[in-house]
Amino acid sequence: MADSWVNLAERLGSDLHLELAGPGGRRAVLTRALREAVREGRLAPGTRLPPYRSLAADLGLARNTVADAYADLVAEGWLVARQGSGTRVASRAEPVRQPRVPRRDPARPAPPAHDLRQGQPDASSFPRAAWLAAARRALNAAPGEAFGPGDPQGRPELRRALAEYLSRARGVRTTPDRIVICSGFVHALRLLFGGRVLRGPLAVESYGLAFHRSVLAAASVRTVPLTLDEHGARTSELAGLDGVRAALLTPAHQFPTGGPLHPERRVAAVDWARSRGGLILEDDYDGEFRYDREPVGAVQGLDPERVVYLGSASKSISPGLRLGWMVLPEGLLGPVLAAKGEREAWASVTDQLTLAEFIGSGHYDRHVRRMRQRYRARRDRLVATLAARAPHIETTGIAAGLHAVLHLPPGTERPAVEAAARQSIALDGLAGYRHPAAVMPAHDGLVVGYATPPDHGYGPALDALCRILPPA
Repeated sequence: MADSWVNLAERLGSDLHLELAGPGGRRAVLTRALREAVREGRLAPGTRLPPYRSLAADLGLARNTVADAYADLVAEGWLVARQGSGTRVASRAEPVRQPRVPRRDPARPAPPAHDLRQGQPDASSFPRAAWLAAARRALNAAPGEAFGPGDPQGRPELRRALAEYLSRARGVRTTPDRIVICSGFVHALRLLFGGRVLRGPLAVESYGLAFHRSVLAAASVRTVPLTLDEHGARTSELAGLDGVRAALLTPAHQFPTGGPLHPERRVAAVDWARSRGGLILEDDYDGEFRYDREPVGAVQGLDPERVVYLGSASKSISPGLRLGWMVLPEGLLGPVLAAKGEREAWASVTDQLTLAEFIGSGHYDRHVRRMRQRYRARRDRLVATLAARAPHIETTGIAAGLHAVLHLPPGTERPAVEAAARQSIALDGLAGYRHPAAVMPAHDGLVVGYATPPDHGYGPALDALCRILPPA
């Protein structure tokens, strides 16, 4: 039976798009359309054309009409016909003019020589073989309904895998029915605030991603900054913020300054949410990458009904997967799904199934442990290099994550960033993360990511970094 289907496919041939228009009879119109398809390069030299019987059936033409058109083009040299190999586009057909290569848009500069931007994992370490094996197993085991219209809550296989993993590794208290799959942290923000599930004003930390603030501003959400110190956000300030009923925090590793939220401040934040009838939004962006002791557990474990837990695969595997998750209080599940829509429009079903298998098979844990070792070695090399060549530069935020903060003497941040740009080093100054309304003292510094450069380029990147640092 399989052979008969193959033979049938061979007899039917490939689909062929032709523009049958213009003056003349059917034979002339078809001949002209085929000739133009070859001339324009839509039919490349060597391309096998459909048998004239199947093309005649597709176009609603007589077989002789197609056969005659083929014969005309063979005679003109556009096609060749050989016994047993069918009719093909001649290799000596008129060459196609190559399209003009556009000049580089000056708004899109060339890639940097050294990429030390924060938040980007080592792309070369994507677990290709393990991911491919997981995809094969997942697709073989998936039920047929998995490939129909997607459930906006996400595939149950992934939600079950995440519920087990997050409970075991991050201390999250949840069940699969409390998890909603999204395409990443920003998508979660847009669902929660753009979908009017939550409304502002929203308390945020005085330092954070400006892009996140812009997403919130686009949803008409006013953000109110909380002061930071070595113990994280001063959550005691929440009680004095009128009208604020939600706070966005990075408790495991404050972004970008570093350091976990102090236990007393964790409790204070949850107590505030209980007393105000509010919510804590917990951005657990890199909680798995802690190097000097066990990872700090999620605040969500203190009160699942007052904390929205937000995570993704962006740092642990790759931002290219576009997979994230929300662990929601019961009262938010319905509104979030309503904001998301009746069908999944963002997260690929095949990627969800693969990630579920990747987690369930233990490959996710092994990958995270392997990357934790690699990033720790990168961090240690950065710290050792700075200690040897720039001992006057204090480095903080190194207990976890994929970046470090280099504290600079007052007035030297901007010159250092400009020097980095001249040397084609991509990195950020600390000032770009500061909330415009922050009242805490500003500090000069650089946010240096150590995960992105390839292994062979990491040493040269550190050399280049040391050259642009201000002298003692």
